[in-house]
Amino acid sequence: MLEMMRDKPYRNQLEPSGLLRQFTSHPPEGFALLKDWPAPAFSAPFDLLTTADDALKARLLSFPGGRWLSSRLRLQTDFVGTTVSEYALLPQTEDAMQLARQLRNHAGRRMLTIVKDLPQASPLLSSEDNAASAALLQALKEQGFIAVEGQALAYVSIDFTSPEEYLAGLSKNRRSSLKRKLKSRAQLAIKRIPTGPAFADDASVDAYYALFEAVYAQSEIHFDKLTRAFFADLLRDADNGGMVFEYRDLQSNALLGWNLCFEHEGRLIDKYIGLSYPAAREANLYFVSWMVNLEYALERGLSHYVAGWTDPEVKAQLGARFTMTQHAVFIRNPLLRALGRRFAGHFESDSQWK
Repeated sequence: MLEMMRDKPYRNQLEPSGLLRQFTSHPPEGFALLKDWPAPAFSAPFDLLTTADDALKARLLSFPGGRWLSSRLRLQTDFVGTTVSEYALLPQTEDAMQLARQLRNHAGRRMLTIVKDLPQASPLLSSEDNAASAALLQALKEQGFIAVEGQALAYVSIDFTSPEEYLAGLSKNRRSSLKRKLKSRAQLAIKRIPTGPAFADDASVDAYYALFEAVYAQSEIHFDKLTRAFFADLLRDADNGGMVFEYRDLQSNALLGWNLCFEHEGRLIDKYIGLSYPAAREANLYFVSWMVNLEYALERGLSHYVAGWTDPEVKAQLGARFTMTQHAVFIRNPLLRALGRRFAGHFESDSQWK
């Protein structure tokens, strides 16, 4: 199944195939690809409390031995999907029940199997892909999987004709706040660099990777640590539609940050970012890069800017809309499976953004 990443797109695929190939060539640290599954899959250590709500975490820690128990809730887990695609990648030809049965036959190798990021009526996908995902989720539930609300994917429809019109669509307070933050743009040198030969030098890759690691280190969730080899090959691939937006201090030329996006099938997909702290924060680089990306999507005549999974509250203030996903979870132990059904709602921390 992994060979398909070299040939034709999957259902639910928003990204260029070149990005998916790098996932197979350079999986994140600690990940093992599962090559005999009917869809792209991998095995990785997973903290069960990663997406739990604060109430459940607090309740667990209040129990005698709660801290010890929470430290034991890190399990080697099989996942169907990837961590470089917004959605679960499904084969084009399988019918839902057949695919669900195949996945159930593989499930149970580990205590947990998770079919991750199944779209729910996504405006970014075709009606056929949405229908196939809905049918698969229903078929998986019939095979004993538990449906759990997933994350909120942020996007902006490029339905405005100018940056000014976009800003006018924000509330007065949010518009004033964003304009104030964007004043720092005058102190920045912003450069567009297509992926390819510009990154042949190892020093360039090293500098970019150091800033990626800085972002990873301050993230609340540490799941998929992408490798330097992944970024080196991704940045050097001239055929993947990648565009790097590089930000330097206008006076010193110091590298403050970068943002790698992919223009693919009429959308701008925001994927990776590297930031130099605290300078990037002081320069409001998060907000400047948001505006730069919208301007690029508008200039290119694209339909959507797909802004990723993180920081939904901030993105909502910037006018983003959200489309939800669901995960299908199979728990090998029948008793724990029953408990999983009872507590599934406590693992839906993004449901407020529906």
